[in-house]
Amino acid sequence: MSASPPLLSLPAIVTRLRAAGCVFAEDEAELLLSAADTPERLAAMVERRVVGLPLEHVLGWAEFCGLRIAVDPGVFVPRRRTEFLIREAVALARPGAVVVDLCCGSGAMGVAVASALSATGRVELHAADVEPAAVRCARRNVSPLGGRVHQGDLYRALPGALRGRVGILLANAPYVPTDEIGLLPPEAREYEPLVALDGGADGLDVQRRVAAGAADWLAPGGHLLMETSERQAPHTAEAFARGGLTPRVVGDDELYATVVIGVRE
Repeated sequence: MSASPPLLSLPAIVTRLRAAGCVFAEDEAELLLSAADTPERLAAMVERRVVGLPLEHVLGWAEFCGLRIAVDPGVFVPRRRTEFLIREAVALARPGAVVVDLCCGSGAMGVAVASALSATGRVELHAADVEPAAVRCARRNVSPLGGRVHQGDLYRALPGALRGRVGILLANAPYVPTDEIGLLPPEAREYEPLVALDGGADGLDVQRRVAAGAADWLAPGGHLLMETSERQAPHTAEAFARGGLTPRVVGDDELYATVVIGVRE
């Protein structure tokens, strides 16, 4: 029998991660150490991270809004800046809200909102994505809350019974212009699905489609919340207005987050 590899020390892992360009090498090393149950598994996890796999894909989870969200390989990793959108959504939600997470990826946004609202009563949670891998991953996160995940292209995935009933519609639609995909960090452009990143020529193709159909699905007084960039926000807001919603733009400088919120009057 071959001997097991020696357990990598924290300093040794930090050194390897730093050499690979990991900015938060110390924090990542501690997470990898805590997640690995054998020296072999630790060595494999460190190697996967060193070659560029996103930390969340290596660990199998991401921390988001204080929750541990399962994230499978090939699934979009929830960003910390999106926590600003969640705070805005929770502040707007009414007790017993119907919450829908479009372009859901791992389902992190819907899970975060539903978890935050759980103290106010039952939340009806739905999530949808066009990517089969995302749907499988989202079900692992959404099902424990009693939610349902649907596969399909935007609103086509949703049950017709939701039409006109949605109180909070979350949509982290892709908004990176096609020509700028190559400027993204390798972790994103090489390991996350292109459909979750590429927003078309000006980055707004999917956002326009979401905005155009939202009013049909929102309840009176319901809100659509969509993350975008500060540069694109006026155009996103214009798309909301064309779709029959009253838009406003909010932001958080600390998180570099910009969100457009539209209400169905």
